[in-house]
Amino acid sequence: MPDSSFSSSGGFPKGKGSLKSGPKGGNRNEREIKPGSSDDPLRSMPLNADAERAALSCMLMDPSNMIPVAIEKMAPGFFYIPAHSIIYECLLHLYKSRPGGALDLIVLSTELDQRGQLDAVGGPKALADLLDDVPTTALFEDYIGFLKEKFVLRRVIQDCTECVTGAYDGPEKVADFLDTVEKRILKIRNETEQEKGIEEMKVHVLNVIQTIQDSYSGEGNAGGLKTGFHDLDEMTNGFHGGEMIVVAARPSMGKTSFVMNIVENISIRKENPIPVAVFSLEMSCESLVQRVLCSRAKVQMQKLRGGFLSKQDLPKLMNTAGQLAEAPIWIDDTPGITINELQAKARRLKADHDIQMIAIDYLQLLRAPDVAGRDGREKEVAQISGGIKGIAKELNIPVIVLAQLNRNPDGRGGKPKMSDLRESGSIEQDADLVGLLMRPEVYADDEDDREEKAGEAEFIIAKQRNGPTGEVPLTFHKEFMRFDNRAKQAD
Repeated sequence: MPDSSFSSSGGFPKGKGSLKSGPKGGNRNEREIKPGSSDDPLRSMPLNADAERAALSCMLMDPSNMIPVAIEKMAPGFFYIPAHSIIYECLLHLYKSRPGGALDLIVLSTELDQRGQLDAVGGPKALADLLDDVPTTALFEDYIGFLKEKFVLRRVIQDCTECVTGAYDGPEKVADFLDTVEKRILKIRNETEQEKGIEEMKVHVLNVIQTIQDSYSGEGNAGGLKTGFHDLDEMTNGFHGGEMIVVAARPSMGKTSFVMNIVENISIRKENPIPVAVFSLEMSCESLVQRVLCSRAKVQMQKLRGGFLSKQDLPKLMNTAGQLAEAPIWIDDTPGITINELQAKARRLKADHDIQMIAIDYLQLLRAPDVAGRDGREKEVAQISGGIKGIAKELNIPVIVLAQLNRNPDGRGGKPKMSDLRESGSIEQDADLVGLLMRPEVYADDEDDREEKAGEAEFIIAKQRNGPTGEVPLTFHKEFMRFDNRAKQAD
């Protein structure tokens, strides 16, 4: 069967190509279409012309079944050859606009002619040839897979080329430019992942019933990530993807210990350990691990630092060290890290290790230098807070961030309020949950009062976007720097 040439704009020049990628019975392997002569120094873009024709042929043979699959799993960019792209767009238009989506070769040809695009795709003969290409539609999804692979490669080439050009042009803010580069590359993956198909109501109802049964029986991972603090988990149903959780307190209240207790409760498990990333801007990795080690082993930090470990302490530390060594916890202690750098590292950790939660110690030590130099500290904190919320939503994981409170609680017996957050406006707005940590014994009036309140701690949920507020009672073991569930008192 002879090839049909076409020369209008959007098609190929005569003699350079056509809808038909080769004579029937000839070599049907993948071909490249050169953008210029054989001496052109530019390489051709990746494409699979045969798969493009085969996909269009399937849609023409069985439009009522094939086009809905194409709408769900394909993007217009999957077709690289201009004529094929025109035909695909027209098929989609006809399917959506005609009653029942009924169409055939005559309807398609007429629509293209009315649009003045029939010559651009090679004329009626070229369209008719499409029906001869594929005898069955059984491999339609395989053709879609071939086209997706080439589309991804083209997107990588295009985006990387633009990034290289931008780098040569000398971006004004290199940190922002680097963040943009990473976002563009990750966006390719997100845009080309196969989307979840449409499911009937029965499927969703069964999933919800299963979640309810798991929650009722205490099995599974119903809700969000469980912190290990029962009253907190009951009020929040765990920490959920996309949430920004702020843990705020005055200095020396145990913020770091509290959050690291949550991290270890999530990650150090015999079954289903969950990967977590920790950004420690205040403490070094060694100091942080030392604290977690003593806290979990219940060995006094002072004894470890002073070299006064007992015979019972060393085995406990060694056993806990083995558990920690196997835990999927990643720690970054880069000082003075910027919000852009943190976002970039978080994306890599998500891609490489599928982290399910991030902990940041603490917010006021993060920097956004470009904003700070221009608009001051308040705008800088707003940029940082928005960036943290953004990465939680982008990666669909909870992000716990520690924050400092101002001195106002000291003037009212230690009772904190959400308005005590330093530069609080943007933090309050962005956070899904704001918890205020306090230990009453620190503000005791005298020694007897201090002794009576020893070990008491409260995590006050001052804001929760999707749940109740209130106080979560905790117990603080000062010698181990460890928080535990407070035992229920008998009536």
